[in-house]
Amino acid sequence: MKLTRPANELPRWRFLAVCAALLTLAITLLGRLVLLQVTDGGQGAMFLKEQGALRTVRTAEIPVYRGLITDRNGTPLAVSSPVVSLWANPQTLRDSPRLDELATLLDLDSAVLQDKLALYAEKQFMYLARHQTPDFARKVLRENIPGVHGEREYRRYYPAGEVTAQVLGLTNVDGHGIAGVELGFEAWLRGVPGKKRFIKDLHGDAVRDFGVVEEPRPGNALALSLDLRLQYAQHRELQRAMKETGASAGSAVTVDAWTGEVLAVSNYPVFNPNSREALDFGGARNRALTDAYEPGSIIKTLTLVAALESGQFHIDSLVDTSPGRIRVGAKVLHDPRNYGEISVSTIIEKSSQVGVTKIAQAIGHEAILDVLYRFGLGESTGTGFPGERAGRLPGPAHWSDIDKVTLAFGYGLTATPIQLARAYAVIASGGVRRPLTLLKQTADTPASGERVVDDAVAQQVLEVLDRVTEPGGTATLAQVRGFSVGGKTGTVHKVGQGGYLDDQYVALFVGIAPMDSPRYVTAVLIDQPRGDHYGGGLAAAPVYSRITEEVLRIRNAQPNRAGMGALLAVSGGAQ
Repeated sequence: MKLTRPANELPRWRFLAVCAALLTLAITLLGRLVLLQVTDGGQGAMFLKEQGALRTVRTAEIPVYRGLITDRNGTPLAVSSPVVSLWANPQTLRDSPRLDELATLLDLDSAVLQDKLALYAEKQFMYLARHQTPDFARKVLRENIPGVHGEREYRRYYPAGEVTAQVLGLTNVDGHGIAGVELGFEAWLRGVPGKKRFIKDLHGDAVRDFGVVEEPRPGNALALSLDLRLQYAQHRELQRAMKETGASAGSAVTVDAWTGEVLAVSNYPVFNPNSREALDFGGARNRALTDAYEPGSIIKTLTLVAALESGQFHIDSLVDTSPGRIRVGAKVLHDPRNYGEISVSTIIEKSSQVGVTKIAQAIGHEAILDVLYRFGLGESTGTGFPGERAGRLPGPAHWSDIDKVTLAFGYGLTATPIQLARAYAVIASGGVRRPLTLLKQTADTPASGERVVDDAVAQQVLEVLDRVTEPGGTATLAQVRGFSVGGKTGTVHKVGQGGYLDDQYVALFVGIAPMDSPRYVTAVLIDQPRGDHYGGGLAAAPVYSRITEEVLRIRNAQPNRAGMGALLAVSGGAQ
């Protein structure tokens, strides 16, 4: 009997074909899936790897130390010390039963720590304490509190503290320069952090380190022109002057006229750059470069230059200053007494207002203004110090008769102490103007510069300045034991809301030493000295004397005179 196949039954070959097709499709789909998600050439695998890396692989900076700053002799002025910053993952730490223990270790109130964790609740990173000593950080980290970590950083430290603070400036908490030399040379000092890669787990902890992908490049060292020994001496003498005169502020700056190097800069008030908690921004100001004042009789020396260049006067030319006063417009200018007929040299020695006025009227204010420009007033000194002021010279507007005269003795213009030092450095260098620098120069030889006045004129001015510190001049208290020095005093009324103040002064002295080989120029400014000794000859000149004595000793200058000479109290020394 022959069996028959039901009408609805598929042929066997067709069934096998369908099964083969389905199997082939499954294998194809599985292969495609493997290709996309497993093999290196698949876009899916690449996508998944990228997504996984975004969630687990991190790149961290390798901290790098900032460049060392030294003085001209290699003594460190600013160094980067290794510190540890403690940080936490708030999502891990917030529920920890050891919060009170951590707060105690950090010397924090538990409520303060909890408030901070709540503020960063959605974050995975929060600083607990920045820039801690390694010993302190180790004490916290060895307790193994979950979610608490440490990372190495560097903190700027200034070994000389307040002595060099206003020149060096500051860095912020991230190590970037924000003031002074630190800011001015930021690109040179900062360095380039390195990079490393690692894998983190769900809790943000590093579980695998891939190593360094970019090596750190430390900052470059910087050698300044400052001499720390002189800086200490100048700082000490300025502080002493503040106590003796009761002044509210003061500045002193010493420059090498041959090389243009700034050897020391000091200011008062001061601040400690290593203690940020009590940072006084008023004390952080480098007043010698950033504060401009009317220079007063200091400018009479430059008026003398203009007078000698005019050909109308020689240092021995006679000028009649009788009767000790002169009217210019509605203003009457006085001398301390009637000097009568005196030489041009004596006019500067006595700081005679009447004599300078007559010289100014004879040569014209244009000649004086031209000398001021040539000597660098009204423009930067070239140090590149951030915030350095250029001062101000009168513009070409209408000049009254009194304006033309007051320019000759230092009113109606402003200058910083360092600008005054550079102006006198022109005289010390025989008429050559050189840019000033805060960087150590490689050679101890005269730097290149621009001749702005004839050497013969400069030598005559030096002769007069030498006489100013001799008996009969206004600056006998500027004398230095064993050396001949020269300079000029200045005393200026301060300006208030209603004009010049009768009882507030700025006392100045700018001097050159030694006179047989002029090289070192020091400018001293005492702001608002109290009492009767408020003049430049009584308040500022003694400070110059003590500073210059240290300058000449430290720089190994050879004495050129025996003994010191009498330091006489000078009547009229307030000029």
